[in-house]
Amino acid sequence: MRTALALLAVLAVALPRGALAQDAAGELPTDPRAAKFKDVERGFFVGFEAGYLDLFRTPTQNRAAFPYAGASGGAASGLLVTVLIGVDLGDRLSLSLVGLGANQSASLNYGSFALFGGGLDLHYAYFATRDTNDDERFFAFVHGRMAYAASAPAGLFGDREVIAAAGPGVEYFTRLRHFSVGLAGDLVYAAPAHTAGFAIYPTIRYTF
Repeated sequence: MRTALALLAVLAVALPRGALAQDAAGELPTDPRAAKFKDVERGFFVGFEAGYLDLFRTPTQNRAAFPYAGASGGAASGLLVTVLIGVDLGDRLSLSLVGLGANQSASLNYGSFALFGGGLDLHYAYFATRDTNDDERFFAFVHGRMAYAASAPAGLFGDREVIAAAGPGVEYFTRLRHFSVGLAGDLVYAAPAHTAGFAIYPTIRYTF
């Protein structure tokens, strides 16, 4: 009996001391060699866009070369494809080189024509929401771009066009860290054809 009481007394004294010693030791330090990853990557990126482009009118530049096209083919619509190579200038602003291609179909007599060229894009995110980890993932943005494009066949819609586009969009940075997806809509203007239009397209981006 005395032995059991002595053992209980020893445990009563030793256990609180052990707990205090454990509290004093604190948490183990973080290994500085452990890899650290950002939840949202920023820096150099490549992007891809593919969607719908509609031009409200299609004047005929060289009516002698295309006599059946008439003065205009009316509205033209088709596929727009864009490739971007750019860099983030902070969390809200980015600048990109743009390569674009479009295949447009107008009236039967007018036929189809293609646009292809390159230029610059400036992108600014004016609004963002944060997730449960306090990371900004969902953005609303505006952007503007200008490209110098060739038209084929030459002389139908034109030879060389300066294409300006601007509009709003949304972008979401996924849990895959490097990838973001979005949707944008632009007002488009082509000169010297003096033709307006609009484009709607989804976007995907990979940041290195």
